[in-house]
Amino acid sequence: MTAARLDVPWLKEDPLARLLGVLDRDGEEARVVGGAVRNALMQLPHGDIDLATTAPPADVTRRAQAAGFRTIPTGFDHGTVTVIVDGVPFEVTTLREDVETFGRHATVRFGRDWKRDAERRDFTMNGLSLSADGTVHDDVGGRADIAARRVRFIGDAATRIAEDYLRALRFFRFHAFYGEGAPDADGLAATIRARDGLAQLSRERVRMEIVKLLVAPRAEAALAVMADAGLLTLLTGGVPQRESFARMIRIEAALGLAPDAMRRLAALNVQIAEDADRLLARLRLSNAEHERLAAMGAEWWRLLPAMGDVAARALIYRAGAEAFTERALLAFAHADADPADAAWRDLVTLPQHWTAPVFPLRGADFISRGVEKGPALGKALDAAEEAWIAADFPVEADALARIRDSVIPAERSAGRNP
Repeated sequence: MTAARLDVPWLKEDPLARLLGVLDRDGEEARVVGGAVRNALMQLPHGDIDLATTAPPADVTRRAQAAGFRTIPTGFDHGTVTVIVDGVPFEVTTLREDVETFGRHATVRFGRDWKRDAERRDFTMNGLSLSADGTVHDDVGGRADIAARRVRFIGDAATRIAEDYLRALRFFRFHAFYGEGAPDADGLAATIRARDGLAQLSRERVRMEIVKLLVAPRAEAALAVMADAGLLTLLTGGVPQRESFARMIRIEAALGLAPDAMRRLAALNVQIAEDADRLLARLRLSNAEHERLAAMGAEWWRLLPAMGDVAARALIYRAGAEAFTERALLAFAHADADPADAAWRDLVTLPQHWTAPVFPLRGADFISRGVEKGPALGKALDAAEEAWIAADFPVEADALARIRDSVIPAERSAGRNP
């Protein structure tokens, strides 16, 4: 075991410090584990803070409740209790070792061996633990891999993946967030060999990993490796549009847009609106995500800077500002244009400078001129709205009168005053 002392200010702050004070005493030990330790060593925000302890779940519950904390038995049989302190949840898990593993459904027994608990985790950079005094404990070589920005499985990569095939996808996601250079060769080979096992995963879990991966800082490189290995087509059912995905990333940066998973997924895998149906089935997307992808894929190829502002404004009116922007971004990503192209930028940002007006004519304008209520009135209103859009949304009274009169049959308007 190697140990080092780390100055971690949040380790001494409430509510974490109070919880550690309750659990890390009277013959039991508690440490921060997982991502918060990794991020501290990488000087990143800590995110959620998880704890591990030598105390069994019943003792964790008793201690926490005696201190006035609320507890939830989120995974009691597997050793996990959620402790809520001042509204902040902490997952506290008793040290474990696997007896048998069946994907996510492992048979475990509780223990007191920190090294064996670390060895059952996925990657070395996630196998570290942090004592209340700031001591970093490393039984799996995680500190060296963090320094090298290397995502490496603990022990045998194939064994770790067979315990839970989602780890094959997590390998790429973690590399995209925390790795540099080429992926670890042993880990990559193991994920490729395990590709058939991905079929065992629920679509919801696959979606979760893909969505997170899409917005990672080095998503482009990680997805390129997955595409070359045939994993992307296996997961999404479509041919990945890698160049469009890369351009979308650069377009977002050029326009100051935050990385967006669905927008990037559209660039990667949506050519037509029906592609959204395939992704819905493959990734169990939410209804809102599916509808958004379908809207982006709806004839995006018709959006070009050459279409002109009049046609663009008409589309904003019909589709809505948000849908227009997203469809234009997808068209931009598929175009062979520089991400800083001024004409494309003007098209994409047009809704920021022009707001679609409300159609100013009403049924009363036509009824007063002899149009009967019912289908005839609806037809007149629809025709007038189309003429108003084609005229580029005029608001002047005389222009509106001409549009109104142009769609009223002559015998209906004869003898009536405008």
